[in-house]
Amino acid sequence: MYNALLITADQWRAECLSALGHPTVKTPNLDALAAEGTLFRNHFGQCTPCGPSRASLLTGMYTMNHRSVRNGTPLDRRFTTIALEMRRLGYAPALIGYTDTGTDPRGLDPNDPALKTYAGTLPGFTQLVPGSEGEKAWRRYLAKKGYDFPPVADAAYQPVTNYARGPGWGPTFAPAPFKAEDSDTAFATDAAIDYVTHETKPWFLHLSLLRPHPPFVAPEPYNAMYDPATVPGFKGLASRDEEARQHPYMAYMMRDFRDHKREGHAPGLHRPEERAMRQLRATYYGLMSEVDHHLGRLMAALRRTGADERTLVVFASDHGEQLWDHWALGKEFYFDQSYHIPLIVRPPAAERGSARGRVVDAFTESIDVMPTILDCLGAAPPVQCDGASLKPWLAGATPASWREEVFFELDFRDAAEGAPERELGMSLDECTLAVVRDRRYKYVHFAALPPLLFDLASDPEERRNCLDDPAHAPAALAMAQKMLTWRLAMADRALTGLKLSSKGLVECPPGRRIAAARFRAAPAAG
Repeated sequence: MYNALLITADQWRAECLSALGHPTVKTPNLDALAAEGTLFRNHFGQCTPCGPSRASLLTGMYTMNHRSVRNGTPLDRRFTTIALEMRRLGYAPALIGYTDTGTDPRGLDPNDPALKTYAGTLPGFTQLVPGSEGEKAWRRYLAKKGYDFPPVADAAYQPVTNYARGPGWGPTFAPAPFKAEDSDTAFATDAAIDYVTHETKPWFLHLSLLRPHPPFVAPEPYNAMYDPATVPGFKGLASRDEEARQHPYMAYMMRDFRDHKREGHAPGLHRPEERAMRQLRATYYGLMSEVDHHLGRLMAALRRTGADERTLVVFASDHGEQLWDHWALGKEFYFDQSYHIPLIVRPPAAERGSARGRVVDAFTESIDVMPTILDCLGAAPPVQCDGASLKPWLAGATPASWREEVFFELDFRDAAEGAPERELGMSLDECTLAVVRDRRYKYVHFAALPPLLFDLASDPEERRNCLDDPAHAPAALAMAQKMLTWRLAMADRALTGLKLSSKGLVECPPGRRIAAARFRAAPAAG
């Protein structure tokens, strides 16, 4: 039996790897991992924010099927998970960090503590560091080290005050009030190193790191690692007002920088002026390099113990980050920056030959990760999975039939407060959008707002909605039909391949089921 290590870094944009030629951020350890494995260049998350996207990653299901649509929306207990499947293979799945899983409340006492947080643990995992679902465990560690922070949320993330900085440095330049070796990333990685160093049986570990997720505060020296003057420029329209005019949803999100408030961003640190915007990017890149440094330590520990040779390693993220593209922060938008994320898969040494250094340009999705891990360990993915195994790509093959588009969704309902219902004039269940994107076009469909169409060949920054352009009418129809076909073919099918008959239960062979990798939409009429 092989070991399996699933690493997620929260809110990591796809292009932010030096292996892909990013002009600023340096990620030597992830580059080394990619050189030993396969890097998937066009990998997309299924949804935002964290809870829904992780539900898709860890169940292999589209949001439209698992329906855990928001942070805090319960995940139906009837679904299997990567952890439960690994238990069936004889593993004891371990977790360090969080899965942001909302517990199914049915059958629980209303006062059950599990119903007072959305940071629950996905069924099947054993939490190795209780309290690492948030900052509690790390805060206890900091207290033992002599740090004294007020007992309020995020107090340890508040930047050092009155920190000297020269011209050009923006408000997020001030470092965190703890040493780099005491950061949350270092703390979680230390726990992972301890586990992989001492575990003697084949193991499955999910290391879920917070960074580079906000707060955008980095410890020294990472706060000053990148010069804000050298970061790439910003994509989108020329002003916030122009972005707001693109669509009613953008106007809604631009009011009071709504998504920034949801993230707990401090408005004083995130001003829409160039110095602050550039500094935020530089700080974000610094947090990435900090993650990369600690993942290098973890890989070194695997090599020291000899476990490296027999360990499958997957590095992924849950979703992306706008990072001031389109004058936006966060990820609850329809732009690619919110969904385009990294994926590196490095097989165990015996199966690593054809995978080494390969960069795959085909479209892949987060729902492919669970089937890939199971397939690499010799198990068949459950029927529940909407994704497909990437193992053929790791073996050097190019599957004859693979998806030609990606699908992702955003449910922006607010069950507690109802803000989008009031401000956009829709019902709770209408607060949703779905996207189909291929090499040329991107179609965004809202349940109760106008759709959008972007021609990515002429408009890669998604600046102009061409839906009403007569020249693009055939493309709009074709993309809408693709989305409809996707919804029809990929709807929940857990029991749809079964039939009760006079001879008993008949089950459809897996080869007759539609796989995501083989999905094809019907051609447009005419």
